[in-house]
Amino acid sequence: MPKYLFQASYTAGGAKGLLKEGGTSRRATIEQTVKGLGGTLESFHFAFGDVDVFVIADLPDEAAATAIALQINAAGGASVKTTVLISPETVDAATKKQVDYRPAGA
Repeated sequence: MPKYLFQASYTAGGAKGLLKEGGTSRRATIEQTVKGLGGTLESFHFAFGDVDVFVIADLPDEAAATAIALQINAAGGASVKTTVLISPETVDAATKKQVDYRPAGA
């Protein structure tokens, strides 16, 4: 199952909601959201800096990951960036593929 990294940054309204509901409530909500789309939550962490939350989840496909990102962004409490994570085994397989490529100017 593909693995995705979600990085979320709270808006002022989202931070107010977090103050009201707490951190474990947000983790439970995200876990329920991921499970509802047939996935599993691997990790959920709050952080200092530009990104407030880091989530790693296994999801069945890109449509499920896109649906989560769209819903979170549309809700307005946070903005989310999604990254597809690639396993070392996938990189190994990629290094064995022949690629017909010519750099510009060569």
